[in-house]
Amino acid sequence: MNITVAPDSFKGSLTSIQASEIMQKAIMEIDKSAQVTLIPMADGGEGTLESLLAATEGMRIPITCTGPLGEKVETSYAIVDSNTAIIECASIAGLVQVPEDKRDPDLTTTWGIGEVMLDALDRDCTRFILGLGGSATNDGGLGMLQALGMQAWDQQGNEVGMFGKDVQCVSDVCFEKIDPRLAGTDIKVACDVDNPLGGERGATSVYGPQKGLEAAQIKRYDMALEQYADAVESVLKQQFKNIPGAGAAGGLGFALLAIGGNLVSGAELLADAMNAEEAIHGADLVLTGEGQSDEQTLYGKAPGFVASLAQTHQVPVVLISGSLDGDLNTLRERFSGCFSIVNKPLSLNECMEQADKLLFEQTKQVVHLLRHF
Repeated sequence: MNITVAPDSFKGSLTSIQASEIMQKAIMEIDKSAQVTLIPMADGGEGTLESLLAATEGMRIPITCTGPLGEKVETSYAIVDSNTAIIECASIAGLVQVPEDKRDPDLTTTWGIGEVMLDALDRDCTRFILGLGGSATNDGGLGMLQALGMQAWDQQGNEVGMFGKDVQCVSDVCFEKIDPRLAGTDIKVACDVDNPLGGERGATSVYGPQKGLEAAQIKRYDMALEQYADAVESVLKQQFKNIPGAGAAGGLGFALLAIGGNLVSGAELLADAMNAEEAIHGADLVLTGEGQSDEQTLYGKAPGFVASLAQTHQVPVVLISGSLDGDLNTLRERFSGCFSIVNKPLSLNECMEQADKLLFEQTKQVVHLLRHF
């Protein structure tokens, strides 16, 4: 049997590479003759950097930059093909980097992402791939743009700071000092959401609460981002805030659009880089998965994209995830089967701690069943 294994990460428990290797080990225990191809997926969030490094002969670049809370952090990005920088925003301004009791978008910033981009420019990079998922920020990319040279002032003409609370003070901006090297770059933004910057489906309303925004802050942030966006669009004489994906990563998508970025499907970008379609086309079976699956899995998430490729080539595709929620009938329209790795009553913490063992055992069960058909 020829099996392609293409899971996303099980967030907080397993990277997509770890999940792939666990599933491969489980397959081989059931069928030692199986030919297994590993395609560790991502969709722009956590794991994007590792997945692309696994698919290329890239070079990891260690760097000290400003973290989400304004402190210095040790992280890394990658350079592939000598001039393409791969930057995972979750490893620079990520929610996982902020302790739960400190999660407040008033106090977080995207400044470090701009610092990493400058470092890549100094290394002669002319192409960028930025993965946007998993941010702790809601600053509309203000910090990143400031790090790259944009200036911003309040109504009294005072230069504003770099944190989320400061976007609420922005009245005017200037791009004259933005790094001129950006004009000669190609910026692809790997994004798995299509939210605009503001409104009921915008960055603040949809994703703000999981980053620590209180109900009273949401309306205030939504109005602030609208004013900030108007200031940027007035100077650049272009409109970005309503483009699908502008609301990604707390509005970082908007800021990257403002400097010439192109928003693309993160899952599609990763799949292309790893020749996933070729591997799926030649498979008898595809296994994919993620931490939690629901209807949103079908809209931009890596397992949903893997399933669409498998359907195109009429290859059975099975979803093995940490948990299943929502309308499973909708999922079964795309997947040949949907399974949770939880096999007995467990708390969330126990599930996450035992994710490796649970994934191993459920993969064995699925492969054992399918071998008989």
